[in-house]
Amino acid sequence: MIPVRSFSGKKVALFGLGGSGLATAKALLSGGAELTAFDDSPDSVEDARGQGVPTADLRSIEWTGLSALVLAPGVPLTHPKPHWTATLANDAGVPIIGDVELFARERRAFGPTAPFIAITGTNGKSTTTALIAHMLRQAGKDVQMGGNIGRAVLTLDPPVEGRHYVVECSSYQIDLAPSLDPTIGIHLNVTPDHLDRHGTIENYAAIKAQLVAGSDYAIVGVDDDYGRRLADALVEEGREPLRISTTQHLGTGLFADGSDIVLALGPDRRVIASLDGVGSLRGCHNAQNAMAAIGVCLRLGLDEDTIREGLMSFPGLAHRMEQVARIGETLFINDSKATNAEAAAPALSSFDQVRWIAGGLPKAGGIDALSHLFERIQKAYLIGEAAPIFASALGDQVRYEISDTLDVAVRHAARDAEEAGGGIVLLSPACASFDQFRNFEVRGDAFRAAVQALPGAETIGGDVP
Repeated sequence: MIPVRSFSGKKVALFGLGGSGLATAKALLSGGAELTAFDDSPDSVEDARGQGVPTADLRSIEWTGLSALVLAPGVPLTHPKPHWTATLANDAGVPIIGDVELFARERRAFGPTAPFIAITGTNGKSTTTALIAHMLRQAGKDVQMGGNIGRAVLTLDPPVEGRHYVVECSSYQIDLAPSLDPTIGIHLNVTPDHLDRHGTIENYAAIKAQLVAGSDYAIVGVDDDYGRRLADALVEEGREPLRISTTQHLGTGLFADGSDIVLALGPDRRVIASLDGVGSLRGCHNAQNAMAAIGVCLRLGLDEDTIREGLMSFPGLAHRMEQVARIGETLFINDSKATNAEAAAPALSSFDQVRWIAGGLPKAGGIDALSHLFERIQKAYLIGEAAPIFASALGDQVRYEISDTLDVAVRHAARDAEEAGGGIVLLSPACASFDQFRNFEVRGDAFRAAVQALPGAETIGGDVP
């Protein structure tokens, strides 16, 4: 745990007592804060009280004299409307912050030399975070990884010299971190997402940009308009961001040339690494993730041989293009994290022909954004509430069946692949999971279990950290 000593002896209110909120409460108490915590769930309040966290209804406390309201990331700050605690804090002039802000303050105060790498982006940030942490560990560094992935940031070990923090930051966390100041800030991409929480994509993009605005060194993906404008704005401020691109050969920066990652420094260009044969980093989107990680490692002084070794040994992440098993010549891939069409596109574009398992709770826009990839689909196996909607979108362009449930889709896709002599069976749902599963992880676990239950399934070891 990182004790939050910057609020020692100060009065602090906290709302949201889920996993990260409860961890934040304990970190504040450990640092000496005078804390009052609450949650809309009576069970969460009771559980926190049982663990020694002082609780009270924040409607009944005196807000004058509070040093901060600490919100859990899932609590609305502005949209669709401010949570009632945010309204009370704003009316009383109390700053509203979150756990990443508390971490940033503690690092500045007690471990300013500890490198802090922060990563954001609509897509790819979890893989990039895990890849950076893996490569630094392989190089013998003391690494702590957390934030929006794995461990809550305040449950990591305290900052000391030489300890590297690799922290995934969601837009919710950035919005609650006004003094965020990473050593290296990474901005991968922006596509429409979380607009219910941020109102417009412009607001969403501006919040994402805050992560690199306060960084010492910025790495910016420039394959979308928001990233290009952000990089240009940094240059106008007199900074020199490292641009990364999968779609264009840059004059200066890192870019993909086929499976090669090329470092361009004006006329000097050299291949830093090749992703050919790295199954955990298959596809154009993973080339962007790899470039961001390479950029970090170069900035931190790792040699190129060590960087290449780190890339080659990366096991990948569960539910993100995870290679689950083989049956003969058929490879089964779990991309359950793809909860919208844009997130499913990278997986579909990574293979020439796939048997695609898709569906669940549909999101706005359906799969219209994937129409240019329909030619890559041998057959679709549609599940959940979205099945009839997706069937209508596929029309007569793609063969499909309505399988209804995931286990049926797995069995039928495996049967068809075997009859065809092999191929790719891909779960990349382009939907939320909540119609049939609690979350995308449970959905991915169910896919993995269904595949591994098939006769002849050979688990691919080492792909899940």
